[in-house]
Amino acid sequence: MQHIAIIGNGIAGITAARHIRKRSDFRITVISGESDYFFSRTAMMYIYMGHMKFEHTKPYEDRFWLKNRIDLKKAWVKNIDFDGKTLWFENGEKLEYDKLIIATGSKSNKFGWPGQDLEGVQGLYSLQDLELMEKNSRNIDRAVIIGGGLIGVEMAEMLCSRGIEITYLIREDHFWGNILPKEESALIDDHLYDHGIDLRQNTLLAEIIGDSSGKVKAVKTETGDIIDCQFVGLTVGVHPNIDLVKGSDLEVETGILIDEYLQTNIPDVYAIGDCAQVRLPMPGRRPVEAVWYVGRMMGETVAHTITGTKTIYYPGIWFNSAKFFDIEYQNYGVVLPECPEGCSEFYWESGDRKKAVKMVYANDTLEVKGVNFFGLRQRHEVWNKWLSDSKSLDFVIGNLAEANFDPEFFTRHEVDIQKKFNTEFSGRMIFK
Repeated sequence: MQHIAIIGNGIAGITAARHIRKRSDFRITVISGESDYFFSRTAMMYIYMGHMKFEHTKPYEDRFWLKNRIDLKKAWVKNIDFDGKTLWFENGEKLEYDKLIIATGSKSNKFGWPGQDLEGVQGLYSLQDLELMEKNSRNIDRAVIIGGGLIGVEMAEMLCSRGIEITYLIREDHFWGNILPKEESALIDDHLYDHGIDLRQNTLLAEIIGDSSGKVKAVKTETGDIIDCQFVGLTVGVHPNIDLVKGSDLEVETGILIDEYLQTNIPDVYAIGDCAQVRLPMPGRRPVEAVWYVGRMMGETVAHTITGTKTIYYPGIWFNSAKFFDIEYQNYGVVLPECPEGCSEFYWESGDRKKAVKMVYANDTLEVKGVNFFGLRQRHEVWNKWLSDSKSLDFVIGNLAEANFDPEFFTRHEVDIQKKFNTEFSGRMIFK
């Protein structure tokens, strides 16, 4: 019987394990030093905020793994003997495998700032990070967050829930300005201000200052401003967690290099999820995509290949979602900070600036290339089909109700959006 070893019990590794079990009787071992059981990483913030307990974040009951004959080993892998197909653990134990799936996820970025290793300075990715944040933020009154990304805004909401004052330093003109167009990023700026966040744009960190006991007491910006604090969140992105295989025969760049079948350069070794880098990504997709659903899709795809049905990884239309405090965000297709050549943008915003829609479309055909939604829940399957079918702007505007996922008692905005379309495209099509 073949033995499949999976390093990492995140969404990528666990999806692979589940689908390998569905399709085979192989022996499966999932290894992780982070936690005993798979949990929803996106729910960590709700543990801190008191909305959930850790056991509520586990999608499967503990008996699920024994019932499905998936062995779980809580351990850190120290090194891999690829020639001997053996994993060596930090405690000296070893485990042999026939096929190996590496799904080691991401690590928080650090950029060598003075003081970045002081007590009270940390990122937020792992369960251990969450436990450390609980300790580091206890009985404090002021925090500084560095980096205008999704982890940073989650950390801001977490700290705000405990009444901690926050100064938020970002290097861009607006929040998430390297991802969002200016109108949407300015909307999020105002939303952060509304929640009491001291957001400082175009501000770079120079140094983190400690006290005599080695704890953080302030940060210094490149303009010389000193901001007192007892906690610093370093949320300047993540990078593939490939420390385990650096210096080995496994080919790596930013991540572990994989082909269209998610195979590495070493036979019987695969990489999936945040740690993987696609050698030849599809048009409109990036080599490394550290998002939940990509890990899930990779896990299912590699399971087919390992169980005898060689399957190409096809990610389809790009999708992402997030939450900026109480504004939910969804993105389908490609919407860049600057509108691409040959395209234009249609933008609608509610009067209270809590809801917005941005659609990017081709000038010649009005084909929609991508869309951002803020505060309006949309149906993934509808937008995936519309973008796959190259639907035009007037078509999607006319059929927005079909994509709406908000409950019945939510305010509907399709009519207002269509009125805005009428104003801008009066010669094309009028919605009554």
